[in-house]
Amino acid sequence: MNREEKQIAIDAIADKLSGANVFYLADTSQLDSEKTSNLRRMCYNKNIEMTVVKNKLLQKALEKIEGRDYSEMYGVLAGPTAIMISEVGNAPAKLIKDFRKKGDRPVLKAAYIEEAIYIGDDQLNNLCDIKSKEELLGEVIGLLQSPAKNVISALKSSGGTIAGLVKTLSEREN
Repeated sequence: MNREEKQIAIDAIADKLSGANVFYLADTSQLDSEKTSNLRRMCYNKNIEMTVVKNKLLQKALEKIEGRDYSEMYGVLAGPTAIMISEVGNAPAKLIKDFRKKGDRPVLKAAYIEEAIYIGDDQLNNLCDIKSKEELLGEVIGLLQSPAKNVISALKSSGGTIAGLVKTLSEREN
């Protein structure tokens, strides 16, 4: 790869990562071709873009992105690195965890999720527990609907009680 080709690769990586709010760095070494194909297929099915990159090119691309500081990640850039880009914060973590039921790879090196950086494979369970925007919106809507449902059910039940009391009182006077 000559200098011009390297610069094109750095620009392409920087372009992808600057537009991504979620990306994971994983070590996919020691996976044979069949397992790598299975991992790529799983990524494709979960709308996760996976690309294997050279660490030096990745570091230069991360340094090139303006407005974000990825310096914490530079320490994990050793050995083979695969970038997993997703729209959903916990999707790559769940995919890695699911894939590792059959082996010990891929290993999570680092993750960038909405301006937070997570370093190390020990963060995998925490990343799996992160809720997506859709899940959070669903919970908020459920919480907002709950008081309204309680008021409506209370009005319905007490409305029947009030009507019953009025009827009983009207029958007593006769």
